[in-house]
Amino acid sequence: MFSKKVLVAGTGKSGICAAALLARNGEKVLLFDENTKLNKKDVLDKLEDTNKDNIEVYIGELTDDIINQCELMVISPGIPVDAPFALKVKEKGLAVWSEIELAYHYEKGMVAAITGTNGKTTTTTLVGEIAKAYNDKTFVVGNIGIPYTKLCDTTSKDSYTVAEISSFQLETIIDFKPHVSAVLNITPDHLNRHYTFENYANCKYKIAMNQTADDYIVINYDDPEAMNYAKNISAKVVYFSRIKELDNGVFVKNGNIIVKEADKETVIIALSELKLPGEHNVENVLAAVAMTYYMGIPVDVIYGVCKEFLGVEHRIEYVKTVKGVKYYNDSKGTNPDAAIKGIKAMTSPTLLIGGGYDKKSTYDEWIEAFDNKVKALVLIGQTREMIAECARKHGFNNIVLCESLEEAVKYCYDNSVSGDCVLLSPACASWGMFDNYEQRGDLFKEYVRNLEE
Repeated sequence: MFSKKVLVAGTGKSGICAAALLARNGEKVLLFDENTKLNKKDVLDKLEDTNKDNIEVYIGELTDDIINQCELMVISPGIPVDAPFALKVKEKGLAVWSEIELAYHYEKGMVAAITGTNGKTTTTTLVGEIAKAYNDKTFVVGNIGIPYTKLCDTTSKDSYTVAEISSFQLETIIDFKPHVSAVLNITPDHLNRHYTFENYANCKYKIAMNQTADDYIVINYDDPEAMNYAKNISAKVVYFSRIKELDNGVFVKNGNIIVKEADKETVIIALSELKLPGEHNVENVLAAVAMTYYMGIPVDVIYGVCKEFLGVEHRIEYVKTVKGVKYYNDSKGTNPDAAIKGIKAMTSPTLLIGGGYDKKSTYDEWIEAFDNKVKALVLIGQTREMIAECARKHGFNNIVLCESLEEAVKYCYDNSVSGDCVLLSPACASWGMFDNYEQRGDLFKEYVRNLEE
């Protein structure tokens, strides 16, 4: 596929899988990482049974000599596209691909791709489960935890790939073209990386950049920003709405999820049959129904999976009841909008654990959404003082600052009464204190399970 070597930047999961994909398909790879604390042997060990003869590892400075050997660079999503070495590569005239772009060049089947600020993982998981129930040649990949590059070359003309795609991954696509895409919602996030909301929103809509009139894009009719940025789209647009009956699209009517095409209405499932809590999950189901319907999956299959679907780990996940207090893990609430959905799903007085890494978010709307449900705001991490100040500005003063998540859980245990809820829904990323939101959620569950009855 390539006449020269391929530079792969980053030695995390994405970079390793990209390098392995290239190597097993006969390409020569220069695997690069700026982190001088790494050593080459440890990086090569991550490649396990990959043909390491095709891979050279470079640590430290990216020199002109390295760049001149290469045809293009595949950049891991965790690396900003304006990192100095990335700009240097562009100045040398090399194309910069995301790992999603690389994987797509090996893809042989139908691709369904989901983006948005919140709800991606739940929607992707549900679409994946529906697709698997219909076609056992289904691969669920992307930002959900399995790099697309790990499985793309095992696809076939009759397989489905269901991909959760982040703004970081969409930044550097060129040819990537899903048959069915979705933009679930757009609220401010990752502004430390994208700088402006407009840049961030435009990255999200790159998911439709290469789609044609033979393809579909599913858009949230109820989300003003998703609608505002839905411009110059060539694909067939399918709207979904939780609050409005549409002339065409997927919406709620008389307590049922309906697909309407022209004058034909098809009932998919009653809301009363769904097992997922919260209005936001109705939106996720609407999006999944729209995507799978236009992937050509039969209605009875869509109904059967939606009826039994319980949601995903770390997203308003019930953990345990201790002394009459219910504990919920919403570690995937990594921005204020996601955390608003978490607090809205609570039906009892709630002790709320928040705080974490600073992504330059604002917290006013999250605090305003407490709606007299929150008894105490227990804060950890880099943003705790900032959030505390914002809460006081809005007249909320029962604030506790803790040094660790374990201390926060202990405070909630000591200060809750039967009938309360304890919710970890941080409104912030996990970095700094934890490797990722999964680790944060797993530790929360461990601390809760160790509480004494």
